[in-house]
Amino acid sequence: MSAVRAIAIKNRPHVAMQSIDSAQVTVNNGILGDFRGSQSGRQITILSESAWQTACAEVDADLPWTTRRANLLIDGVEFDQSYIGKRVRIGEVELLVTEETSPCSFMDAQHQGLTAALTPEWRGGICCNVVKPGHIKIGDRVEFA
Repeated sequence: MSAVRAIAIKNRPHVAMQSIDSAQVTVNNGILGDFRGSQSGRQITILSESAWQTACAEVDADLPWTTRRANLLIDGVEFDQSYIGKRVRIGEVELLVTEETSPCSFMDAQHQGLTAALTPEWRGGICCNVVKPGHIKIGDRVEFA
């Protein structure tokens, strides 16, 4: 079983991610307060905790998960192509997985080698669109269908 371990947003480009304990999620704007929430195909990004730990071990660095610039950190799952088209239920919220979150070269600006470490095995996470709005919080159960 998976659960939300952390939530983060950023209100504009090129600023640090801000960790929050809970969030309101809307169909039009993703996580309220996150500037990327209105982007179709990638309103909310989800990172696997174990994949992040693997990437950090590969670059021999203990980096905060927010370095990846994802919205949600969840445990108990490893992503792959089979997740595309799946529904993600988090509390009352429902998301649709649209694609892999491809790591960009900005990751190397954070720590050299991080882009390459996030590239294999979908370690960069997944992108989702909001299907059903609601409220999420740290500790919420995460189910894939």
